[in-house]
Amino acid sequence: MGTQGWWWWRLFAGVLFFHGFCASENAPNYTFTKNATSAPPISYYDYIIIGGGTAGCPLAATLSQNYSVLLLERGGSPYGNPNITNLGAFGAALSDLSPTSPSQRFISEDGVINARARVLGGGSCLNAGFYTRAAPYFVSQVGWDGRLVNESYQWVERVVAFEPPMRQWQSAVRDGLVEVGVLPYNGFTYDHMYGTKIGGSIFDEDGHRHTAADLLEYANPSGLTVLLHAPVHKILFKIKGVSRPKAHGVVFRDASGAKHRAYLNNGTSNEIIVSAGALGSPQILMLSGVGPADQLKAHNITVVLDQPLVGQGMSDNPMNAIFVPSPIPVEVSLIQVVGITHFGSYIEAASGANFAGGASPRDYGMLSPKIGQLSTVPPKERTPEALARAVELLENLDDAAFRGGFILEKIMGPASTGHLELRTRNPNDNPAVTFNYFQDPTDLQRCVQGISTIERIIESNSFSKFKFDNLTLPILLNMTAGSPINLLPKHVNTSTSLEQFCKDTVMTIWHYHGGCQIGKVVDDDHKVLGVDALRVIDGSTFNFSPGTNPQATVMMLGRYMGVRILSERLAAGDDSK
Repeated sequence: MGTQGWWWWRLFAGVLFFHGFCASENAPNYTFTKNATSAPPISYYDYIIIGGGTAGCPLAATLSQNYSVLLLERGGSPYGNPNITNLGAFGAALSDLSPTSPSQRFISEDGVINARARVLGGGSCLNAGFYTRAAPYFVSQVGWDGRLVNESYQWVERVVAFEPPMRQWQSAVRDGLVEVGVLPYNGFTYDHMYGTKIGGSIFDEDGHRHTAADLLEYANPSGLTVLLHAPVHKILFKIKGVSRPKAHGVVFRDASGAKHRAYLNNGTSNEIIVSAGALGSPQILMLSGVGPADQLKAHNITVVLDQPLVGQGMSDNPMNAIFVPSPIPVEVSLIQVVGITHFGSYIEAASGANFAGGASPRDYGMLSPKIGQLSTVPPKERTPEALARAVELLENLDDAAFRGGFILEKIMGPASTGHLELRTRNPNDNPAVTFNYFQDPTDLQRCVQGISTIERIIESNSFSKFKFDNLTLPILLNMTAGSPINLLPKHVNTSTSLEQFCKDTVMTIWHYHGGCQIGKVVDDDHKVLGVDALRVIDGSTFNFSPGTNPQATVMMLGRYMGVRILSERLAAGDDSK
């Protein structure tokens, strides 16, 4: 790549590394939150929730109103960490590879670098902040009660959802979407409707992130105990004297390595609930003996229930983007506008300018090799050294000013699915996961249509002031596909085939799901099939990703199921505590 090429890449690589805000929010006075080292060796609760993430926090807050709840989170607190709190530091938490990072990197067997949350509040502490509800047909298909769904969304929105400021770049993308026919224009709304809209954000007007951990404000302090740095190693089952295995306790360790046990109180309705996310929930079921028997035996795990569908149906919505260098300054923005197309692709955008500062002077935001975007590494080259070489390429570039943004498309669904398997018996280790991006030709066709729509937006009158006249669409496509942080073998002039462009530039947008799906691993009430007193409530139960971005629905699900559980106990006359 020549000097000019490096300069353009410098523009591309830094697009989303933002200047941080100085302010940081103080931690709320959660008297119920403690480090796991302070926990007794043995304790008893009505509900034990594994995972204090996007679903676990609202679920715990709800159940604590009437019952004693233990919420076990393997990570720490999000409060007081500016890399989480401030929009300006987006990317810094994702690129932090330290053992105490709120983000734990994993690389799928497909070669795409990804991240899973390791912090109270889960993925809502790491994501790009977009807040939008599921489509009505999704709610209907799953069989949820529409009235309670709406009430649960509203419960969440009172604490964490905001209308984002609309500035030049986002407005141009919005107007471009309308101009090229992604209609109607629906204005600002949380609802999922075909056409173009402004969605919500969990970043407030000051650029401060609000997370699922904030929903613990709703908790009954006397009914909730939250333990941080408390990874669960296994769920304990009663086998003898019962018709089928019954969950009755968990084993977890604290930061010093000391082992603790927590058990359910006596009471026929008390339960253990797994809310550890799409990687963590199938992983903890397998580690506890619920999963494919041959795989469990290979790891010397006692089989409690041979359930071959645990870890199946794993999907990650593929994302592809076109970077657009801008001749004029652009605002710092994450996802605010979305075009919801009839062909099954969602069009979104983000932008930034002059990102030379921040938590680390040489991070590169959402498209950084350090956080995984655009870093599709061939299996034999998936090494820290390969990643380090990509980072070094960027760090050797000069500090010429750069500005621009990118327009992305994400595939609805997706139709392609994969699977998850254990690597080790250590719950802190990542399992092996394969997503099979674009295995289903429907996904590839949707990507091609999405990229074609983005091309028309870039060429629209509405977007004209943000585009250099001499940068043609083939140049923009080849510049994106030829980036030095993508270590896949290069194809010459990728712009001639949008199918090849989609395959070569596939990224994650962190919307992976599946592994404990409804109808396969859990029933419609999220109860694990074949065992008693155990549920899974999180995105691992989804058959496809709801809305354009799932976090609103995952938070809603925690509240929704909490209310359902309380109502069921009340209706049954069960007041045991």
